[in-house]
Parts: sequence; structure tokens; C-alpha cells
Amino acid sequence: MVSSMKINAFQQCILPSCGETYDLSKPQIECEHCGNLLDVRYVGHPTPALRAVFKERLNSRGDVFNESGVWRFRELLNFSGADCNKYAEYSNLLVSLCGAEGRTKPIHLRRVAEYMGVKSGNCWLQFEGDNPTGSFKDNGMATAFTHARMLGIKKVACASTGNTSSSAAAFAANAGIEIVVFIGEGKIAKGKLAQTLDYGARVVQIKGDFDDAMRRVKELARQEAFYPVNSLNPFRLEGQKTIMYRVLDYLEWRVPDWIVFPGGNLGNTSAFGKAFEELYDWGWVRKIPHMAVVNAEGANTLYRLFNDYELKWNGGRVDDNVIDAYYAELDRTGEKAQTQASAIEILKPVNLKKALRTLEYTDGVVVQVNDKEMLDARAVVGRSGFGCELASAATVAGIKKLVSEERISEDETTVGILTGHVLKDPDTVMRYHADPRNAFSNTPIVVENDLHAILEIL
Repeated sequence: MVSSMKINAFQQCILPSCGETYDLSKPQIECEHCGNLLDVRYVGHPTPALRAVFKERLNSRGDVFNESGVWRFRELLNFSGADCNKYAEYSNLLVSLCGAEGRTKPIHLRRVAEYMGVKSGNCWLQFEGDNPTGSFKDNGMATAFTHARMLGIKKVACASTGNTSSSAAAFAANAGIEIVVFIGEGKIAKGKLAQTLDYGARVVQIKGDFDDAMRRVKELARQEAFYPVNSLNPFRLEGQKTIMYRVLDYLEWRVPDWIVFPGGNLGNTSAFGKAFEELYDWGWVRKIPHMAVVNAEGANTLYRLFNDYELKWNGGRVDDNVIDAYYAELDRTGEKAQTQASAIEILKPVNLKKALRTLEYTDGVVVQVNDKEMLDARAVVGRSGFGCELASAATVAGIKKLVSEERISEDETTVGILTGHVLKDPDTVMRYHADPRNAFSNTPIVVENDLHAILEIL
């Protein structure tokens, strides 16, 4: 199916010293020469005059691909080769949940800004939990499933801590594709598992954690038994770039000083860096923001490798010995990820090297926050009338820490990405508020079923 289209895209090994290229005709997850991950690369430079087109599409009705916050920017990720102006052509290739994915934008929240120690007018938060399945993953699934459609794929698979599985299951159900989801024991929030089951996915729980489940998906992908929709799939990351496009579109293409977001499997880290690399090369932006990745203390591989072991991209000359030794020690000691923020409870992120590339390109930083800091930050977001799951609150806690350490100044402009909806993990929310010792707890008041007793406590 791919060969019949005029494709101006290819896949390329991420290491400059290798640079092997591949066409789009099969679900290739790694370089056959050196084993590293791949990027989707494009031929030609889209013109910045498209900004006006994107604005026009934002206000359009009746074309779900114009309404989509992913496909509104289709010229910037046109690996399908479709004519972006011909509905009859692109509608037969692009995959969407009726245009509902990616309808997000940055907003100001005064109380949250005060909590973080920044000026409200200088700080925006973008709630990707407003996507149809409640997380940022819908951005990437739109593009991953588009590539799967191009290849005529009938079976997909993923490993998941929850959000990947619920998003992939929704897209698979909508497309009539079989999906198998691998989860670890007790490593998925009930809200996310409920979505996954309800959308009809086949769920396989293995005796292990996310990293074990991810290993199984890689093995299946290498055998070409299933098409993988985890973020090791470079086509999924293409959709996640649009999170940055929407930030810039809303800010009239003025680049903020900082972009801050949680780090789990590091797909967003990779996608956001690639977005700005391309936009800068294409002449769309003249400035690169600093990117700050926030790890949970109990799942802090990137933080430790980047800060303590000083592991860097180094122009693509990554010291694999450092990574191998670190992972071998994890295996030797049996260390597992331990954090209530289950969405980022990952110790062996598949996009580690791509994340290092982003950090080098953006002069970025990695910080870690503990569960208490995330729990309090999540509650503060709730007190503003908005909600996010715990992993998302890593962003708020991370900005607060970066400000306190004077790495972000109150005069700098900051955009924080909140990745998942509050109702993804209601059990964590309820446990927090049930404990009056928590700083922002809102413990239910128990009272007799009597009007006078009720009036006394009101």
C-alpha cells in the first residue's frame, strides 16, 4: 500500500555515525545495522505561511481532520504522502477519533502559578488530559495507527502502565483492529484498566513490571507478529510533536523560555525536541526553549544517568557502557520502579538516547520530585477547578523545584504539560484527601443525620 503513494519521508537511525535509512514499508522499530531507534525524516521544508492555514482550520467545521489538534498540522507530519488539500485523499489515509484528539491549548492558573513561585502571566499549563481517552497518548496514536493503516496492519500490541493501553485500545476499536495489551502485576490504575477492557482490548498480565512487559512487546515486534504502538515506534512520536505545535500556535509562534513535563518512557521528551529541531531548521522559529524533564524519585533513571553519571548525547557518541552497567546493576539488585505516579513508573525508558539528544539540543535539565511533592501539587491543581493525574503533577512540582533552585526565574516564560486526567486514578486522589495530615487534604466530615448537628459543623 505504501509503495503506491508518493512518499516524501523515510526512517533513519538516530546515530549520526550510522545514519542507515529505511523506507516506510514495514513496522521497523530499530536500525538493522546498530540496533538503535529510528526517526521519521522528511524531504523538503514546509513554508511558515502555513501558520495562517492552521488558524483557518481551527475555526472550521465539518472536516474532522481540520478539527483535530493533530491533523490540523498535517503538512508538518505528512509521512503518508497525502495531498493535504484534498479531503478525498487524506481522509482515506489519516486515522482520527472523529477529530477529538489534540483539542488542547495553554491556559493560565493563578493559584498554581503562585504555588510554583512564578508570575501567572508568564506561565501556562496545557492539559493533555482533555484528550478523548484522557491522556496525551491520543496525539501519538493518531499517527501510529495511520502508519498501521498504510501497511494494512490487522494486529497491534503495546506494553502499558495504563494510558498507552487505553488510548491504543480506543483507536483499535474505532479502526476494527485486534490489540493485545501487556501489563505488569498491580502496575496499572483501575480507571485506565477499565477503559482498556471496555474498549475490547485483549489484556495479558505478566509476572513482572512495565519493563518486563516492554521486553515482550519488542520481541513480538522483531518477529513482526504485531505492530508495536509504544513510543519506540517513531510514527507515534510524530503525533506527540503536535503538543508543541499547539503551544506555539496559541502563543503566536513566540517560543517560551522553558517547556516542563514528566518523564516516563521519554516519548514526549524525544518528540518535543524533534519538533523544535525541525521547526528551527525549517525557519519557523528562531529560538530553542530549555526543556526540563521531571522524574519521580522512585523511577529516576534519566535523572541519575544524566546528573550523577554525566551521561550525555555527545553528538550521538553516547557511552553505551554507562547505560549497560547501570541496567546490569538494576538487574543484579532486583531494583524496581516504586512511585504512586504509575504513569511514569518506568526504570528502563526505551527512548533514553533520544531524550539525551533533546537535552543536548535544548540545553535542558532533569529534576526529580518525590511522591509527596507530586501529591501536594496535584491537589493544588484541583483547588483551581482543574484536575490531573499524579504523574502530570510532576510538572507542577518540577517547576516549583526549578524556581526554588533559581534555575527558572519568575520573569521567564514557562509552559508546563500536564499529561493525564484526574479521573485516570481516582484511588490516589481519595487516599490523599482521606488523610488530614496532607497539606491540601479535604477530608469528608462525618456527622449525624440531624439538621441541628449539620448546622453546627457548617
